[in-house]
Amino acid sequence: MVKKLSQSIREYKKYAILTPICVAAEVILEIIIPLLMANLIDDGIYGGEMNMVYKIGLELILCAVLSLIFGMLSGKFAAKASSGFAKNLRKDLYYKVQDFSFTNIDSFSTSSLVTRLTTDVTNVQNAFQMIIRIAVRTPLMLITSLFFAISISPRLSMVFLVIIPILAIGLYLIITKVHPIMKRVFRTYDDLNNVVEENVAGIRVVKSFVIEEKEKKKFGKVSKSIFDDFSKAEKLMALTSPLMQFAIYFCILAISWFGAKIIIESGMTELTTGELMTMFTYSIQILSSLMMLSMVMVMIAISKSSAERIVEVLNTESDIKDPKKPITEVKDGSIEFKNVAFSYVNSKKKECLKNINVSIKSGETVGIIGGTGSGKSSLVNLIPRLYDVTEGELLIGGENVKKYHIETLRNEVSCVLQKNVLFSGTITENIKWGDENASDEDVKRVCKLAQADEFVSQFPNGYDTYIEEGGTNVSGGQKQRLCIARALLKHPKILILDDSTSAVDTKTDSLIRKAFKEEIPNTTKIIIAQRISSVEDCDKIIVMDKGTINGIGTHEELLKNNEIYREVYESQTKGGDDNE
Repeated sequence: MVKKLSQSIREYKKYAILTPICVAAEVILEIIIPLLMANLIDDGIYGGEMNMVYKIGLELILCAVLSLIFGMLSGKFAAKASSGFAKNLRKDLYYKVQDFSFTNIDSFSTSSLVTRLTTDVTNVQNAFQMIIRIAVRTPLMLITSLFFAISISPRLSMVFLVIIPILAIGLYLIITKVHPIMKRVFRTYDDLNNVVEENVAGIRVVKSFVIEEKEKKKFGKVSKSIFDDFSKAEKLMALTSPLMQFAIYFCILAISWFGAKIIIESGMTELTTGELMTMFTYSIQILSSLMMLSMVMVMIAISKSSAERIVEVLNTESDIKDPKKPITEVKDGSIEFKNVAFSYVNSKKKECLKNINVSIKSGETVGIIGGTGSGKSSLVNLIPRLYDVTEGELLIGGENVKKYHIETLRNEVSCVLQKNVLFSGTITENIKWGDENASDEDVKRVCKLAQADEFVSQFPNGYDTYIEEGGTNVSGGQKQRLCIARALLKHPKILILDDSTSAVDTKTDSLIRKAFKEEIPNTTKIIIAQRISSVEDCDKIIVMDKGTINGIGTHEELLKNNEIYREVYESQTKGGDDNE
């Protein structure tokens, strides 16, 4: 895990190395200062040597200034190293997610990925900063302070042997109790983000059904769970303060009592007043180091859960990869399914597509109809390799899709999926997702094909009209037509419309299909629809039922030979007569 995370340090490695060097210099100077204080008291003040007072005083000032400089530098370098590390880590996570197949994305919820890119990265960033700075400072300070304390008075240092184990055991028990709680908290954060994401995305539905109070209770329940866990963890962490206070006061009292006794009994031959004062300083440094070390351990314990979640994403390999020698050109838009089966969970018992055999010539227009859950969308998602077939073979342009360079394949397959998504930006910017180098004339041409030019031209700003996030300021039918225009701008060999004209009227739907036939005759067009009128003039129509092909033929052939198609046609035709 550490090795994987450390790969994200990269160009900030020099700052990560300079930080502990500066910290070590700062610690050494802080250790020297108490020794100089002892000499100032014993040799200067008690010895009555003013020259010695001036000399040691200047040395103290120099050490203090240098310590301050090294402390500032360590803070600056640590900030740069940790911020850069977090930046690279977010970048690595984001790029990793971009390479995921749909199967990989399905295994992580959106809210979970958001938490990992934000909260979890921040936790790891804070832990990294503490590791390269505090985690270096505290052991170094602890060991050197303890060494010099023992060198000054081995007898008096026995106080530390009593209190350090008590403090260490107490801090260890607190950390072991806090870690599982914090681990649970970050899992609950995923649930909180999920509630917020669902509520914000579906705010119109929430308001239309007047279920704001229900959503508030749902949010409050998850929020309270986080509050309860955090409160429990904070209560445990709060125990570190009285434990630390007890240790410090015990050491001060014990050192004062035994130190005074040693001075009196030895006549300042075994321990001087200055050395006693130094022992006080070292005792505070030792115990403070233990306290800071416990804080580092807690932070590491908290970030461990976050680190594990981050590494889980980084270690996830996309199950859809380019072959060693990929084909970089798609010959044509022909499609052939050979004994294809598919399962989202890679289980033969849970296959959503079975024994699919169908051949589509380049340039043909193919309609697909079927009930909900019949496998229509699953079938077309295999064509651009959003998923891979579980069994069988899928050929595009006469070659197995697994032989193509993924980018090459997907550039030749334009998909307008069920869930139409527009991004914040102008209409032109949205459509140019299909081809960023396209001219304004190209944008207008595809909009005419998609029957979008008419309503776009009526907007005050025309093609410069700003689309809000998610396309909330355009209607469902307008959004569908803009998405179709975007797909057409790619000049694909295969165009897939997955129920993407459901929100437009039948006349507009007919005009779109007519434009396809006249303007892009060489493009293979696959139209998934619920309306028979949307597919009746297709070269062939595929009827899906429970993950299998129930029938293939023209509109007239299926009316004669396919019961499912005939029932759908009659129900829609009668429905139209009744309305009339």
